[in-house]
Amino acid sequence: MAFWDGKRVLVTGAGGFLGRFVVERLKRQGVAPNKLRAWDIKDADLRRWNDCARAVEDIDVAIHLAAKVGGIGLNREMPGTLFYENAVMGIQLMEAARQAGVKKFVALGTICAYPKFTPVPFKEADLWSGYPEETNAPYGLAKKMLLVQAQAYRAQFGFNAIYLLPVNLYGPGDNFDPKSSHVIPALIRKFAEAKDKGRKSVEVWGTGKASREFLYVEDAAEGICLAAEKYDGPEPVNLGAGFEITIKDLADTISRLMDFKGKIAWDTSKPDGQPRRMLDVSRAQSSFGFKARTRFEDGLKKTIDWYMANRG
Repeated sequence: MAFWDGKRVLVTGAGGFLGRFVVERLKRQGVAPNKLRAWDIKDADLRRWNDCARAVEDIDVAIHLAAKVGGIGLNREMPGTLFYENAVMGIQLMEAARQAGVKKFVALGTICAYPKFTPVPFKEADLWSGYPEETNAPYGLAKKMLLVQAQAYRAQFGFNAIYLLPVNLYGPGDNFDPKSSHVIPALIRKFAEAKDKGRKSVEVWGTGKASREFLYVEDAAEGICLAAEKYDGPEPVNLGAGFEITIKDLADTISRLMDFKGKIAWDTSKPDGQPRRMLDVSRAQSSFGFKARTRFEDGLKKTIDWYMANRG
């Protein structure tokens, strides 16, 4: 905790799903309220240079979480927007931070930056061994450019920027909007609505054969804060839980936890996305002592309970 003593800290995207948990963890770590700049879109539009410069003024540590994100549907519908907005926000903010003399910059990448056919488990060394899965490549590449920028700035300017690669997150407070949600909140909402309306089946995109890894949002917040405290290296670092589950098994698990008695119908005309996803998480553990704590089913139950208690 001594790392945070007296530090002036910026968190972008602080009102978002992950941002809220990072802000709470920073408060528990002892960051004083008057030293914590927890900014969201209402405070700054990071697509604008002047707002980026204002965000990093008199800041020691910047944690850049702000992003425009969504599931396969949004990535197919808005690839240009996702590329431009994520690239311009990150690039401008890091440059503004460099000019302002920020001492530590934490950039969040995405598992979507990995090549489509990366060997499992994904190792950081494989990040450049191919092109990302097509449906989310524009988003993945926009975020991947922040790694290039961080390493270039370290080499030329001695700027201490680190780059983290989280897997898909889930947990209470996730985005449950069917137009832009990721797979776990999308499935939870579908099963809840099917039960409400007495439907005998739920339709799910793809074949169910693709696999994914999921990290509980509180664990992700812990990993990000540990990296900010203890990691100063140029190499990217995976943040994950070190397991994979097929989408079919995921749907079956959520169906069981929600006591849905109907069938799952697979719409095979829709894409699966990347065939497999699971990270090698050894670098995070060896570099700054991070290991996910939350059992997957426990995290799912908390997420389901939150949604059922808070849905409109």
